Amino acid sequence: MDKREDIYVTRASLPPMEEFEELMKDIWVTHGLTNMGKYHEILKGQLKDYLGTSGLELFTNGHLSLEMVLQAFELEGEVITTPFTFASTTHAIVRNGLRPVMCDIREEDCTLDPGRLEELITDRTCAIVPVHVYGHICDYKAIEDIARKHGLRVIYDAAHTFGETVDGRGVAALGDASIFSFHATKVFNTIEGGAVTWNAEDPELSWLGDRLYKLKNFGITGKESVEYVGGNAKLNEFCAIMGICNLRHVDQWIDMRRDVYLQYKALLGDVPGVRLLSEPSNVRFNYAYMPVIFEEGMSARDRIYDGLCAEGIYPRKYFYPCINAFACYRGQMDPDDTPVAKRMSESVLTLPIYPELPLSEVERICSVLKRLL
Repeated sequence: MDKREDIYVTRASLPPMEEFEELMKDIWVTHGLTNMGKYHEILKGQLKDYLGTSGLELFTNGHLSLEMVLQAFELEGEVITTPFTFASTTHAIVRNGLRPVMCDIREEDCTLDPGRLEELITDRTCAIVPVHVYGHICDYKAIEDIARKHGLRVIYDAAHTFGETVDGRGVAALGDASIFSFHATKVFNTIEGGAVTWNAEDPELSWLGDRLYKLKNFGITGKESVEYVGGNAKLNEFCAIMGICNLRHVDQWIDMRRDVYLQYKALLGDVPGVRLLSEPSNVRFNYAYMPVIFEEGMSARDRIYDGLCAEGIYPRKYFYPCINAFACYRGQMDPDDTPVAKRMSESVLTLPIYPELPLSEVERICSVLKRLL
């Protein structure tokens, strides 16, 4: 009997090879590889249209997108954020010389709890960095009302929400700015890549695009002029071409993800001890992740994780541990200060989901999970 192929939590989406090769031919003619080249500019324009935003700048990855937009706003002091996120979110804050302040999350969607925000605001607070989690969008209205009241910037980590809309608005248009990741594991990828989006028609943000453009190119402002302490975060032409090709197929891939998601929902929706997050009614969802919450907590979660791995099925403890339990922040933060985030980090598994995952394999994954429970 042939051994089954291992199933990982995700798999990179790729366009037909001939589409990629066709555009690559031009690279061998021009030898243009980087420095905001032809395909960089084409992708930039296409993403503006797709995401419904007037301002967009491409970056090497999502992490540098966040680092550099924080730098662009010249922030000082404290930034309120969430501990239920990937390491990148908090690291980008710290690497800008800012102090992260952790706000607990809402149990129903794992996003930052606006009801806990104001008690954390001090005269040192300069910004809020909320995170849209598993495709679930923050309560942006409440967060932005509080931010306006206190004169704070709002910069969203939107890495999980590519292509989504909320209340008829593109998620890329929320707050002062949003950042996206185009890593190979995401709904849309450029192999590696990222972007900052903002409303370029807002007079108060009209300067942001020029600042970001210069920061990602070493702070260079002219042939003999360097005005900012920038870095090197330019998206290369190979990655831009992958993005152009993938953008042609992303809507189809999201539809395929939805079929996988609905299969999981049908098979696990009524299983005792398991809770699924509800699909938000006001969001055009992208089905980026398949989180499952185990009501018994870490003991059940870890038992299921180990059992699935033994069957060649590799889910992910996403996000575990929560940020304020990281060794690098020991003594500076305490996970007990955010009890909901701590509990969720110990209870969640994200199951495999990607466009080409056969529904029969989803059925097998759920069968194994139920048996382990």
